[in-house]
Amino acid sequence: MEHIALYRAWRPQSFQDMVGQQHIIQTLQNAIREQRVSHAYLFSGPRGTGKTSAAKVLAKAVNCERGPGPEPCNECPSCQRITAGNIMDVQEIDAASNRGVEEIRDLRDKVKYAPTEVRRKVYIIDEVHMLTTEAFNALLKTLEEPPPHVMFILATTEPHKLPATIISRCQRFDFRRVSLDEQTKRLEEICRKEEISADTDALQYIARLSDGGMRDALSILDQISSYTDGNVTYQQVLGMTGGIASEQFAKLAAAILEGDMGLLLELVEQLMLEGKSADKCLENLLYYFRDLLMIKMVPGADHLTERVLNPADFRDMAAGFTRERLFQIIETLNRYLGEMKYATHPQTLFEVALMKLCSIPQGGNQPSASVSATPEASSGTAGASSGELEKLKRQIAAMEKKLEQALQSGGTAGGGREQAQTQRPVAPAPRVSSASKLPPYLDKYIAAKDSSEFTAIFKQWGNVLQAVKEEKVTVHAWFVDGEPVSVMEDAILVAFKNTIHRDTTEKPANRQVIEQVFAARLGKPYRLVTMMMRDWNEAAEKSVAKPGTEELRLEHEHETPETQAEPWIDEAIQLFGEDLVVIKD
Repeated sequence: MEHIALYRAWRPQSFQDMVGQQHIIQTLQNAIREQRVSHAYLFSGPRGTGKTSAAKVLAKAVNCERGPGPEPCNECPSCQRITAGNIMDVQEIDAASNRGVEEIRDLRDKVKYAPTEVRRKVYIIDEVHMLTTEAFNALLKTLEEPPPHVMFILATTEPHKLPATIISRCQRFDFRRVSLDEQTKRLEEICRKEEISADTDALQYIARLSDGGMRDALSILDQISSYTDGNVTYQQVLGMTGGIASEQFAKLAAAILEGDMGLLLELVEQLMLEGKSADKCLENLLYYFRDLLMIKMVPGADHLTERVLNPADFRDMAAGFTRERLFQIIETLNRYLGEMKYATHPQTLFEVALMKLCSIPQGGNQPSASVSATPEASSGTAGASSGELEKLKRQIAAMEKKLEQALQSGGTAGGGREQAQTQRPVAPAPRVSSASKLPPYLDKYIAAKDSSEFTAIFKQWGNVLQAVKEEKVTVHAWFVDGEPVSVMEDAILVAFKNTIHRDTTEKPANRQVIEQVFAARLGKPYRLVTMMMRDWNEAAEKSVAKPGTEELRLEHEHETPETQAEPWIDEAIQLFGEDLVVIKD
């Protein structure tokens, strides 16, 4: 006999078979019992929660030959033919495929004819938010005043995309995500009837993966039971779905608590060898520490999370962290998770995030060595010598520098124009308002503003601007607003007076032109780092000024008074875009 997928075989055929939607079931049953059925319903909610199934059950209930009653009999010819989809008076329409105004006009013309096989015509329009604006307008009048023998049931996962005029003509029911307990009980019942042996932990994990959708949970169970020959275990579910056991996150948390960076990197490498993705590992680790914080701060918080299989283990681990440290860990992980989507090397970012967590002291934001809350943390910090701590700090600083270079500019791989042109492209960092974006290690830039290396670069700046102008005059028009203020290792800090000039210079294509000129004219590759001039002046004023420092003023060797101020170039580029403006001397 041909196999039928579990989600199809166990699709609800009556209201009592539906899981987790009791508030909707009771309302519909009372309306049928009291003969107060509406002409139009709107079923909205997440995928796999029973919207279309409820619509078909309602169609059977109002057309049952033994009713209408609060439950369809599923035995009369009308119920059986509606279940099989063989009655023309009950139509299920996919709005994603029939979204045009012509299809809706055809439906509107057929509505006026009386049903021929059952008591009421029922039109179930699935994914109704896909209809075009013209189709919605064609449906409006019919939806408001249909013939007495017609019922409309609209189903959608995105009700916010529906016009308010459509929503106001329907009775709206919001389907909710099915809870973990309800899904687990339903899965246990299905496994019992399908003769599938399954561990409770495995079914709970399947329910968590489905995110409240009963259909998704049945699909996962069907897939795993086929792989395991009807014997489903927790470890098999993890292996099939690419999940990560909570014990592995407990090991990561313990290594973070003890500050053991070597063990952390070994655990990350093990996860990567198992085929886990760095972004999912980081996301699940964030959830893990969220659960630790919940259990630590809220008494009896086991029910607030659906990821805790063994609350006792979580409580033991939560006792090792202070609240302040958990808050800062979660903030750090959330920041790195936002940057992960732009990273070229996610594993490196994951490793840097974990090493960053190790450097967070037990007291939270306090950098000084405070008394640890647990003996494990105390022994981990007291056992490390000052030399080892300095070495670890240097390693973290080097990895952060490497990550910053990868996220912001991609850097250059050598010391010449050819190598700068063949640099590997790196995904752009997330957009941040230039008015508030400050470069990292600003204090180090301030300390190096009078260095001999910066003085040498400052003297050659006129040549740099001229070379940028020769490469691309539109880039020069924006870049000339900037002034070099400091240099640190392989980065030149340029301060801008105008925000739009800085934003345009930061574009990857423009940045690449400028960094190529740096490599060609300054003798070695430099990265471009930018900030606003007002922020630089404010930061410089707060630092201690060195006595006897002679103020240097930038003079553009290849600029004339007529070409130094060209506001019409900026205005033209703002109006037409830099790709359409051609500037000729």
